[in-house]
Amino acid sequence: MMRNGAVTRETKETQITIQIDLDGAGKYQVETPFPFLNHMLSAFAKHGYFDLTVKAKGDVEIDDHHTVEDIGIVLGETLAKAWGEKRGIRRFGHASIPLDEALAEVTVDLSGRPYLVYQVKMPKKKIKEFDTDLVEHFFRAVVDQCKINLHINLHYGKDPHHILEAIFKGFGRALDEATQIDPRLKGVASTKGKL
Repeated sequence: MMRNGAVTRETKETQITIQIDLDGAGKYQVETPFPFLNHMLSAFAKHGYFDLTVKAKGDVEIDDHHTVEDIGIVLGETLAKAWGEKRGIRRFGHASIPLDEALAEVTVDLSGRPYLVYQVKMPKKKIKEFDTDLVEHFFRAVVDQCKINLHINLHYGKDPHHILEAIFKGFGRALDEATQIDPRLKGVASTKGKL
């Protein structure tokens, strides 16, 4: 069974194409206007064992928000295409990831109901030119498009780079666990018979 997706979104503000293979080997090619976000999406792919290609351009001369949020929208759409009807998948995933002084916990339920809990207190607003507040907008866009329940909790941390890298790695690990096929499961993991 092929579990991959590809989506292109073009607006007057952004041009984005994303491809993902849920059963990959953690290979990635990420090209956005944001070197830090490139690093985070690469960590997501590597630690989730997803093959990921991201090509994004946007009106960053106006603001970074449009492009970061639209990347989240397209990633969410691409994930939803890749897992389809979610037959046989485990549904739930969890990861607790340390990175030096930071510890982040990410829990996901591919429930079909979008909800984001983002309990992350950042010690600084910027990593070089990248606004760390945009990460919450990114994850909200992902959640809304692929209709998952995502809880991101920072237990502690001082370095914003370490905090966000632990979060993106945790998102990859938790999503990998949730999308794994369980051979014991026939249909979907829900008493309703639908996710």
